[in-house]
This record gives sequence, structure tokens and C-alpha cells, in this order.
Amino acid sequence: MIVNTELEQKGNLFPSEIVSYKKDIDTLYFTTKNNVILQLTVVRDSVIRFRYATTGKFENDFSYGVTIHASRGYYFLDVTEDDTHYIITTSKLICKVEKSSLQVKLYDAIDFKLINEDEIGFHWEESYEYGGDIVKMSKACQRGESFYGLGDKPVDVNLKGKRFENYATDSYAFGKDTDPIYKAIPFYTAIQGDKSYGIFFDNTFKSHFDFAHERRNVASFWAQGGEMNYYFIYGPKMEDVVKNYTDLTGKPHALPPLWALGFHQCKWSYFPESNVKEVTNTFRDLKIPCDAIYLDIDYMDGFRCFTWDKNHFPDPKRMVRELEEDGFKTVVIIDPGIKIDLEYDVFKEALDKDYFCKRADGPYMKGKVWPGECYFPDYTKPEVREWWSGLFKELIEDFGVKGVWNDMNEPAVMDVPNKSFPDDVRHDYDGNPCSHRKAHNIYGTQMARATYHGLKKYAYPKRPFVITRSAYSGAQRYTSTWMGDNVATWEHLAIANNQAQRMSMSGFSFAGSDIGGFAEQPQGELFARWIQLGVFHAFCRVHSSGDHGDQEPWVFGDEVTNIVRKFVELRYQLLPYLYTCFWNYINDGTPILKSLVLYDQEDTATHHRSDEFVYGEQILVCPIQEPNARGRRMYIPRGKWYNFWTNELVIGGKEMWVDADIDSMPIFIKEGAVIPKYPVQQYVDEKQFDEITLDLYYKEGKESSQLYDDAHDGYDYKKGRFSLRTFKVTGKKEELIIQQHKRGDFNAGYSKFNIVFHNLPFKITSIQIDNVETTIDRVISGDTQSILLDKGFSELHLIGK
Repeated sequence: MIVNTELEQKGNLFPSEIVSYKKDIDTLYFTTKNNVILQLTVVRDSVIRFRYATTGKFENDFSYGVTIHASRGYYFLDVTEDDTHYIITTSKLICKVEKSSLQVKLYDAIDFKLINEDEIGFHWEESYEYGGDIVKMSKACQRGESFYGLGDKPVDVNLKGKRFENYATDSYAFGKDTDPIYKAIPFYTAIQGDKSYGIFFDNTFKSHFDFAHERRNVASFWAQGGEMNYYFIYGPKMEDVVKNYTDLTGKPHALPPLWALGFHQCKWSYFPESNVKEVTNTFRDLKIPCDAIYLDIDYMDGFRCFTWDKNHFPDPKRMVRELEEDGFKTVVIIDPGIKIDLEYDVFKEALDKDYFCKRADGPYMKGKVWPGECYFPDYTKPEVREWWSGLFKELIEDFGVKGVWNDMNEPAVMDVPNKSFPDDVRHDYDGNPCSHRKAHNIYGTQMARATYHGLKKYAYPKRPFVITRSAYSGAQRYTSTWMGDNVATWEHLAIANNQAQRMSMSGFSFAGSDIGGFAEQPQGELFARWIQLGVFHAFCRVHSSGDHGDQEPWVFGDEVTNIVRKFVELRYQLLPYLYTCFWNYINDGTPILKSLVLYDQEDTATHHRSDEFVYGEQILVCPIQEPNARGRRMYIPRGKWYNFWTNELVIGGKEMWVDADIDSMPIFIKEGAVIPKYPVQQYVDEKQFDEITLDLYYKEGKESSQLYDDAHDGYDYKKGRFSLRTFKVTGKKEELIIQQHKRGDFNAGYSKFNIVFHNLPFKITSIQIDNVETTIDRVISGDTQSILLDKGFSELHLIGK
């Protein structure tokens, strides 16, 4: 007798009609006739979680992406039903679940307008190769709807009409539209009409997103395993969507030390010690500010992590100390591949403790990376992360290294077709054992997490500084990032601009590119233009492959050297502005870079702009991205803006030509802004200064600005020892009032503000400080007018005619 042993290929499967419903406080369960369960959780009034089980049973509810610190709770929740739907109502959203199919529609609870609806909604396909399900979701794409986010995708800011894959991949010399690359951030925002929403698909398997690419009116996302588990996040402002997503997946656990926001210099590789000193000495000789010098893999003994090549660096502790005395913090690279060598203590200890990843049938996962054949720690196991964090004691506590750079952690493996681990490698996944199919996208984040805890422990009482190449949602809690191995081309300059904007709107603001390009060699003009862009990214680092030549600021001739100095000095002057942006980022999730659509979504002209962005809240930047340009056309957002170089006031809401020869770039300041500036320093806290500048740009009307300060390192700011100053500006035709309010216990070292007035429309005839008349000769006149006064003032009132 012949028995048919083939499994039935069922194709796409769908939920049937709902047969039962129950409510457990904030969570609703809808069960269908074919045993599908929708678990709907009201996380906040504007955040609803949708989680589906196809077998009547859910997996253990565990996420690396969602933080335990996420805000929860709501003001109002009501559940009703009619003949066709269950209706869940919060103060922000109305969610209708169709009884016949589990399909979902979401409405604004205020004006009852449709925000988002399932097309065919949740469906799945049984995976015969691996078991479990391929889970799928399709949403109706409304007319004019646009899509943004997904992390470091090297494409224009608007994702409409494109399809993407999320699978962290080592993508050396990637190009425009290369997909996938280094990060897997399964979060996007959408705008339709005047409303914005976001979807975070918290599934770490290889996932896919289609934004009306295959079918014009359908947006869909799916994964090769796991659950259909997504969060719907409503604005209606796009910035609120990003803030709520960042709250859900986590804001950085601490402010970076201020030096980490300075200028950094890196190369593969600076060695021996004499070469490192030559580079750092040249920075100081040429007076180009710089705070960090990086050591790539060649500082190690045979590429063994946590070792030093004593031929090249005979006394690393002394070298690091001497560099620090000259203002340079040393940052070193650490990769996940541990060389197979029984004489190597790190390898031997991990082997003895069984900390390396294994294949399905028991052998260790072996792969080739820089040291040759390696094993790889399983960072998804808590004991391994604790062990890994302990390995940093010598580097950080004993030698004085200030930062660690995690590379190759997608994980990258050389000379294999998929550039990574085989799918059958096993992981602990914090007590939820799984294959590499599930753990791949979070491997780099868990390495960065373990590194962060090691630095936090051994750098104490200073703050840790970690950089990672690979990341999943939530990695921003522990680490900064860069966009991987780019290329020294004009196209890549534009790609870097778009990537930094997209990372910021994906909850990860502490990001930047390899300035100048990692692969190949830039010409001087390209390097200068890239520096001009890079100084407006939160992470600012030159990095290059030594195979292609030198890439320090002085190798392109005096003209480029002077341009680099000018813009790096501007970076250092604007550090208090950037530090204030970081304060708002770690407290409220406010993105540091804002694409124009994020800045003003109501202006539909911004929805397809990719070049321009707003730095913080009040500085508009547009890089020059073509050779031989002496300016460019750019879009000025609605409102009034001052040209940073000329003080010319322009009215926005239109595209216009802006002059910008090689030593300039288009920068505009929002009217009414108060921009704080430090004096130029060669490194952070090089100088003790008694005054800082406040550049005030006149506005007829009202505007508010902030200045945050603290000790620039350490954790005292968490105990209230910070200073947050708010400046409220009220401008009239013949008056200007500046009111200051301060909170926090920190007393900054400077005692005075030099307030510089830009474009005052009147001549000052009277000055009052805290309601006391003072002499007119307090005003210093020149190209602009300024006044020096005590930092503790409450109100400055200028009267003129």
C-alpha cells in the first residue's frame, strides 16, 4: 500500500468569524472559529498593539525592542459592539474590529476620520521548510499617502512606491537603493491628508515592507517567522508619532559625554604609536578642533579582541594618558569574532564556560573574520553579556580608553554566500531558545548592549560611549551608530544626508556617516562639502580605508584645510545648541534632525523633499551635493528665516536659489531664535570661559528657545544638577523683551551672556534689566548690536525708535 506522505500546501490562510470575546483590563481577546486569536492591547490612548496567534496559543511575550520604561496607561477606554463590529474607543482613537474577518479600521476619535484600515488584513502561510508561519499584513494605501522611516535605507526620504527587506547585512561599498544593509529597524511613519501614524512591526525575523510597490493602493509587511505583532501609533503630528515610538523602544539611558559630540578622526588604521601621535599633533598644530582619535583592528595582537600589539603600541596605558593630556580621547574597535586559539585567554574562558554560539546539532559556529577562524559569543544569553561586559575592565578602567566601537556585528562572516551565520545556529534569546533566523537582526544590538554595560561599569563615574554598526529597534538605548562602509562619491554624500535624516525619524538620532567616504578617495571639494554636512550630524567622524590614501583634513591643500577648520569650529561653537537638542531627545524622544516633512507635515511641498533638514528646532541646513557648485536651489519651509552668513531675512514656503561657494553652505536661522554659542576650543572643556554668546534673531511676535548645561560628563544631572534655561522672546516694532527662566541646580562656570542682536528694526534708546533702567552705553555697536549682562537676569527690555 502506498501512503501519501506529502503535506498539503494550503497557501494563504485567513481568520474566520469571531466566536468569542473577553476583556482583561487593557487587553481584549478575539477568538475566531478557526482558532485564530487577536490580542489587542491599549498601551496608551494613541498606541494600540495588535498581536495574532494562529494556533489558539501565543508564544512567550518577550521583546528586545520594547523597553520596560515605556509609558503606559490611558485616560479613557470603552468597548461596545454592533451587528458587524467590536468598537474600541480611547480619547485619541476608535478601533473597529470586523466580526466576520478580524479586519481592523482605525479612526480619529475627535473628527471620526479614517486613519488606516486593513486591506485583506492579517493572513499567514505555513512554513514547511522551518515550521511555524510566514505572517503577513496588508493595509489599504489611501490617496496621496506617503511613507517614511525604516532606519538606514540608502534611498530618498519618501519611501512611496518602494519595497524593502530587513536583514542586517555587511554591505561594503553599498550604493543608492542597495537593500538590505546594516540595520533592521521595522518602523515606519505614514502621512495621509493632515494625519500621521506609525507602525512598529516588532518581529526580529527577516521582514519585508512594500509601500504600494507591488499593488498601487496597498502597503504591506510580512516576516519569515514569528508572530504578527505590531504597534499602531497615532499622532496626528508626525513628530508625536516618532516621539511615541522612541518612548516605546527606548530613549538613550544617559546623555553622551559632551566630548562625544565633538569632532572625531578615524582610519583603518592608525599605527604604530608614532603615526597616532603625528596625526593628533597635526590637529593641534593646525588648530583644527578634535576630541577623539580611533584605533582600528591593527592595534590588536593578531586581531585578537582585548589585546594590544606591543610592537606597535609598547605602552598603551602611557600613550592613552598622553593623548588625554592633549585633549584626545581614545576609542578602540571591538568585533564579535573571537580567534580560535587555546593560548588566548578570552577564547579559552568562553570555551570553558560554553559561551559560544552552536550549530543545531551541537558543533560550535565557526566562521572566518579578521583573525582567521573564529567562534562567536551568544550575546542573547544574559551570562554571556555579563561576561562580555567584564572584559572591558583593563581597556577602560586600567588603560583609560574612553569609547568602544562595535563593528562586524550583523554578524558578518567572510567568504560565505550569505555573509553571516547559517540559519541553523542556535541562540538562548534570554531563555526563549531559537535559531539564528530569529536572532540575526538583534545580534548586533545585544553585543552593543553588553559593551555599553561594560563601559558603564568601568568608566564610572563618567558616562559610557559606544558605537555600533548593526542595530535593531531599541539599540538607541545603549549606543550611537554610523552608516557603515560607504564610498567617496557625490552620490554617497547625498545618501549620507538621507540616511541621517531617516535614522532620526526612526528613533535613532545619535547617528552619522563616515565623512569623506570609507572606500576610495575623495577629492578635496567632496571632502569639504561632506565636512559641511557632517558637522550637522549628531555623530561626527571622519573614517576611511587606508587602502585608498590619507583622509585627514590637511591632505587636500590649504584651501580645504581652512574650510574644514571653519566648519569644525562652527561645530564646537554650536555644541551648547546640540547638547540642548540631546537633552530634549533623551527626555521627550524629540528627533535631533528633522526632515522637512517631519518639521512641517501640513505643507505638502515638504513630503518629497530629501535634501534640506532642520537641525534641532531652529537651524535649517541644506548641503551642496554636486561638484563645481556655487549655490543651489533649495526649499525654505514656511515662516521667516535669516541667512546665517548674510543676515538676510527670507520668507519661506517656496523654493529659491541660495549662493554657497566652496567655503559656504546654505544655513538659515528661524526668526526669534536664541542660538547659544561657546568660544572656539580645540577640544571640549579645554578652556574655562566667563561668557558665552546668545545670538538673538529678531522676530515681530513670540518665540521660545532653550539652553541646557551640566558638568558635561558624569551622572549628577540625574540628581537635578543641571541647568535648563528658557528664553522667551517677544518682539514689537520698537521693542524687544527677553525673559529668562531657569530650572535645575547646576551653576555653569560662565557668569555672563553676550547677547548679539541680529536685524533689530529700531535704534535702541532705552534699556531695562529686571525692570531697572540702565545706561545706553551698555550696548556695543558694530555690524550687529550686542549687550553683556549677568547670566542670572530675568528680563531684558529694549526700547527703541
